[in-house]
Amino acid sequence: MTVNIYDFAYSLQNALKEQPDFKHLQALYSQVLADQSAKPLFMEFQNFQMVMQQKMMQGAQITPEESAQAQAIVAKVSQNPLIANLMQAEQRMNLVIQDLNKIIMKPLEELYTALNQ
Repeated sequence: MTVNIYDFAYSLQNALKEQPDFKHLQALYSQVLADQSAKPLFMEFQNFQMVMQQKMMQGAQITPEESAQAQAIVAKVSQNPLIANLMQAEQRMNLVIQDLNKIIMKPLEELYTALNQ
């Protein structure tokens, strides 16, 4: 019996959306976007983060000035309780996703481990 792996993936996607941690993350995100002081700060943080990720993906070095700018933005963002809570919730969701990735990748890990023995 052939299993459609994509059906499982979509089921996992739907299950993830129903998790309390995800619902909490959604609520916090809505709060940040609704707050007049938190939203522009969060958008600045996200934009800077995206620029830095693109730069790293292209193999470019982060300059000392950019590093200092990143530290300054993180310091500002961390002082906003709404954004700080959102970032903590994102970290919890990242842990869940990392755990799921470990589970999904287990067959490949076992395959390559067996090949090396």
